[in-house]
This record gives sequence, structure tokens and C-alpha cells, in this order.
Amino acid sequence: MSYVVDFVDVSTEGLESSPVAEALAGLRANEARYYKNKYDHVFTVEPAAEASEVVDHVHRILAEERDLVIGSRPLEATAFEVDGLRMAYVFYESGLSVNVMYALDPAGKRAVGFKLSDGMEVPEELASRFTFARQKSKLAGTIRGSYFVIKGKY
Repeated sequence: MSYVVDFVDVSTEGLESSPVAEALAGLRANEARYYKNKYDHVFTVEPAAEASEVVDHVHRILAEERDLVIGSRPLEATAFEVDGLRMAYVFYESGLSVNVMYALDPAGKRAVGFKLSDGMEVPEELASRFTFARQKSKLAGTIRGSYFVIKGKY
């Protein structure tokens, strides 16, 4: 069952099993606010078990591009198109959020982004391979983020 993410009244719905559920909910709400303000898009997620195609797509890109496997259990996922971009998000129990931005125009930007919820440790599979920059958010506290450019075609 899908869930519209509310960035005014932030809820941990669907994320309760995360040890950083409130921070992850804030991170999810931060993304919802961004897409609403920039593209007038309503950010809707569904349980990862019901969005297995999205999760598999993100995991395939991570594996093929960087030989990465995320050790945490996916809780929620979403995929949508806005302004010529195909977006996919997976939110993990550890507090990690992975997004794939894939421009439909072959000359456009294509990247994978990682965001860490406030209070979580950098996952072992990412710690030695990425440097994380800090960003402040009213909804999510301190977000640490990193990314890499996608080279393949998906």
C-alpha cells in the first residue's frame, strides 16, 4: 500500500523498525518537500516488498557500477519521472537512503546519491569508498551525503 509522505507532520510510518526511525522519517520528508517545492510532485513511497522492481533496479546499478551490495534491509521504495529525470529511491532500515537520478536525455545527468540519516554510522560497504559532505535540514537534522556518476546505460 502506497503512502504519501507528509513533510509538515512528519511520520515514521513504514520506518518503525529502523534504529534511527525519526531521523530517517525526517530525511524522507526532506526529499518529499524538495520534490513538492521544485517540481510540484507528490512524493509517494510503498513497502519495499511491493516495490521489488525499484529495489532490484537500484541494486543492479550499485552492483554493476561499483560492485556494491547494501547490507541493510530495504524498507520502502519509490520511482517516478519529473522534468526529464527518472528517479528511484530506496530507504533502508539502517537509515540509509539511496537514490538514482537518470536523465532521459542521453547527454543529461545520471548519478547515484547516498544520504545518511542523522545518528547512523557510515555503512561498512560505503565507508572506505566514499567521502560524505554534511548538510543541515530542519526536517532531518544533519544529513551526510555522497554520490557517484553512472557510466552505464540502464
